[in-house]
Amino acid sequence: MRISLASDHAAVAHKHAIAEHLKAAGHTVTDFGTGSEASCDYPDHGLPATVAVAEGRADRCVLICGTGIGMSIAANKVKGIRCALVHSVDTAKTTAAHNNPQVLAMGARIVDIPTALAMVDAWLTTPFETRHQRRLDKITAYENAHPSC
Repeated sequence: MRISLASDHAAVAHKHAIAEHLKAAGHTVTDFGTGSEASCDYPDHGLPATVAVAEGRADRCVLICGTGIGMSIAANKVKGIRCALVHSVDTAKTTAAHNNPQVLAMGARIVDIPTALAMVDAWLTTPFETRHQRRLDKITAYENAHPSC
């Protein structure tokens, strides 16, 4: 699977650990930065990583900032993207099964690296339960009917 990855300065260590974990599992990882702990703005890295999914250059995307909130807000502004902010393995499994998000966001100040790796694995391996598709269709219909949103 092709996975884009991005972080801000608060989550560089998490991003590097996730990248290595995904590569070891056989995934192709594209790192959209940052590679530094110098202060930066999360949209500068998170939006291009998310757009890679929207444009079909990546299959999935993992975003990490201090809390995950900023990255998730930014990602959900990209048309056609569903980004889920998770904070446990259970929330990662549930969102995969119920919401089928292409983008996963998390907070480096909220979860440790082993938990982050477990959340990514749970999200990537939990199948979507198609009985929830009608709800996603409603979201897509709203998005398409309100292009200025």
